This record gives sequence, C-alpha cells and structure tokens, in this order.
Amino acid sequence: MKILIADDDALSRSLLEKTLLRAGYEVTAVADGRQAVEHLVGPDAPRLALLDWMMPEFDGPAVCREIRKRREQSYVYMILLTSRESKEDVVAGLESGADDYLVKPFIADELKARLRTGERILHLEDSLVEAREQMRFKATHDDLTSLWNRGVILDLLGRELTRSQRENVCTTIILGDLDHFKDVNDTYGHLVGDQVLREVARRLLLSVRSYDFVGRYGGEEFLTVLNNCRPDSALGRAEQIRKCICTRPVHTDAGPLEVTMSLGVLLSCDWGHRPAEELINEVDAALYAAKTEGRNRVKLAKPEERTEAIVASQTPAERLL
Repeated sequence: MKILIADDDALSRSLLEKTLLRAGYEVTAVADGRQAVEHLVGPDAPRLALLDWMMPEFDGPAVCREIRKRREQSYVYMILLTSRESKEDVVAGLESGADDYLVKPFIADELKARLRTGERILHLEDSLVEAREQMRFKATHDDLTSLWNRGVILDLLGRELTRSQRENVCTTIILGDLDHFKDVNDTYGHLVGDQVLREVARRLLLSVRSYDFVGRYGGEEFLTVLNNCRPDSALGRAEQIRKCICTRPVHTDAGPLEVTMSLGVLLSCDWGHRPAEELINEVDAALYAAKTEGRNRVKLAKPEERTEAIVASQTPAERLL
C-alpha cells in the first residue's frame, strides 16, 4: 500500500522511510506540508499519511484540514507525529481531521500496528463504497441487460427534452421492438431469449454515441435517446441501429439465431413543446406502423400523418365538432 511521509527533519524522514520500506509499503517522502497536500490530492494518491506536526508551509493539522475539505476523493487515513503530549494538543490534532496520533519518540512496532489499523479502516470504507455503488447500479439499471431501466430512461428523456427546448436543438427518440421475440422464447426457452436480449443491448450501445441514452423500456422493447441529433441524420442513425441488429446472427446456446427489430422514430423539433409521455405515445404508434408494414424497418412519426389518422377514424358528425 502507498504511504506518504511528511517531515521537515531529514534524519527522521530517512529513518521512517527505511522502516516502512522494510514493512512492505510503497513510500513517498516530502519535507513540508504544501508538498504533502499536493501528493495526497493527486491521481492515484496514497491513502495512508504520516504527518509531522511542525512543518514549513502547512503544519500537520493544517494538512489534515485541507485534505478533509476535499470530500470528492477517497478517504485518507492520517496519523500525526508529535512531541506534544497535552490533552489539549491531542484534541486539537484530532479535531483538525487526523485519525490518530503518535508521540515521539515511538517504537517501530507501535507505528506498524497503528498503520495496520488504518489499513483495516480503509478496506472497510472501500467495501462500503463498493456496496453503495452496487445498490445504486441495481436501482438504476436493468438486471438482465445492464441498460438504464424504464424509470431512469424516461427521466433522462424528460431532462433531455427540456434541455433541447431551452437550447433550440433536436432530440431524437427511437423505440425499438424485437420482431417475433415470443417465438424465440417459445421455441428455445427463456434462457436463450435472455441471451438474445443481452446481445441486442450490447449492439444498441455500440450503435450510439457515449453521451446518448439507451434503456430497456420493457420486455423486448428498447428506448434510445439521441441527444442533440441533427434532424437530417435521425433516420440514418435509426437505420444504422436496425442494421446492427439484423446483419449478424446472435450466437446462443441453441445456435445462431437471426434477429430483427422494428423501430419507431420521432424528432422532438417536429412536435413542439410536448411532454415526454405524449411523445412516447407518438413514437409507439410509429413503431406499431413499422410492425404492420412488414417489420424489420424504420418508421418516422410525423404530426401531419397523426392528424390524418385521427380525422380518418372520426365519424362525420365528430369532424364537424
């Protein structure tokens, strides 16, 4: 494990460095508090630090206070080295953000024991952070495909629509549905169906930019949000997605399977300031049209076509109202 030594006394610094190298640590040694701060906040910084109380630039407590301000970085376990033994000094050192203190002169075995305590605390903190991140991931991602789940992708869509309206740009919404997916589950079983869904999710991610959004909308339906997408390129982008799904078979435990997807596409700039829920309904209607027209194709949702469809479905009396 990496450890930082900050001590302005060259002899003390050298003795500490030799002791810790023999104990198996990767040691960085500096002569003042400002250098200590720079090393502790840099990339791949040490997580353990031995800080002399009295140093130029920043003293030990000042280094502790500076590091504790930076809440975004990983926790650093800091031990103050001091010749001060009064309770007031000990309290002041701990309140500055130090985790422990060691009174000079000290024996090497005590130092190593206190460092092992620090390592245990750091390992515990890492475990808690990992558990928190796993819980956060499970709360926001689909268990099977690891894409954004339905709630999150709809929230991201709403945020992106608000941004695109504010900045007067276009967001493209693509709703895709695997064709005849029920036949895959019925013929080969749900485990093979799951393999197909995971591979389709992987291909969808490969088909978009890093800042676009892809989520599992439900079952075999996937919602893709193309941020700041030029209107004249939207259909081409959707066609690329369709080809990425269908040009190569999906390899499964049941052998290679041909898979196709039908897609509905909607350009937010064509529909004015409409809420996300309404736009989802419109792109879903376009997806349904792609299915009825033969599947494995892209269909654009157009406001004028939607209006004509509504009028055609009305009775003569309703049209006069």
